[in-house]
Amino acid sequence: MSKSRLVNMGDMLKKAQQGKYAIAHININNLEWIKGVLMAVQETNTPVILGVSEGAAKYMNGFKNVTDMVNNSLDSMNVVQPVVLHLDHGSFEGAKAALAAGFSSVMYDGSHLPFDENIKETQIIIDLAKQQNASVEAEVGTIGGEEDGKKSGGELANVEECSKISQLSITCLAAGIGNIHGIYPADWKGLNFTRLNEIQQATNNIPLVLHGGTGIPDAMVQQAIAHGVCKVNVNTECQLAFAAAIRQYIEDKKDLDTKAKGFDPRKLLKPGIEAIKNKCIEKFKVFSSIGKA
Repeated sequence: MSKSRLVNMGDMLKKAQQGKYAIAHININNLEWIKGVLMAVQETNTPVILGVSEGAAKYMNGFKNVTDMVNNSLDSMNVVQPVVLHLDHGSFEGAKAALAAGFSSVMYDGSHLPFDENIKETQIIIDLAKQQNASVEAEVGTIGGEEDGKKSGGELANVEECSKISQLSITCLAAGIGNIHGIYPADWKGLNFTRLNEIQQATNNIPLVLHGGTGIPDAMVQQAIAHGVCKVNVNTECQLAFAAAIRQYIEDKKDLDTKAKGFDPRKLLKPGIEAIKNKCIEKFKVFSSIGKA
């Protein structure tokens, strides 16, 4: 395999911050996801962050296999746009393993630990990441909802803790501002822009990350981008679009067309790939990142 084309998030997020747009972090789950996202990237000339949770990496047979699949896809599709391979909500050991497997970026999520331990372990991951020019995302104040089995409510990050962790050499910071993972409940109160502004001022304008991008109204996301958010995570929306497209294919009984071999998994999954591509382009438009590669 040729040299990795992957980049880290540093320059990408600085440019987004200066240009008042956000980079889409799209969680990938298999080869179809990789293809769908990269097709959107090429079609719109847009930089992207491919996010991988530890659960998704395990499903795809490990970090090394994910790195190889992404690098080989970048080669075979001749993707020239900047692409980051990023561990999402990584544990301490998971972050170390992802870096060792060639990920160009990791999120170390120590938000569930006592703050001093979060700082200590984040610094260790930063030191490891520097050795291979990888970027690091840290988290303060648990993001609401459920991520790989961990549940929490839509909390607000402690501003002082945000300030302290931003003094480490992190690339960006995920801080709770009322956002949650997954589908938002009907009684969700919305993002807390007062807290977002406080965090931005206390962290010397470090690039901020909005997790749980699915279900937040577009205007609210754009308002968050105007207030310093330059990375927005999207996962659930792509999963819903993928499932709906394949369900439609089956409800149309196309899989039962033996003459056209509609049961062929490549045909069965193709509408899902297309749905992911279209959803990504939709998000790129909302985040104003199209053409920014």
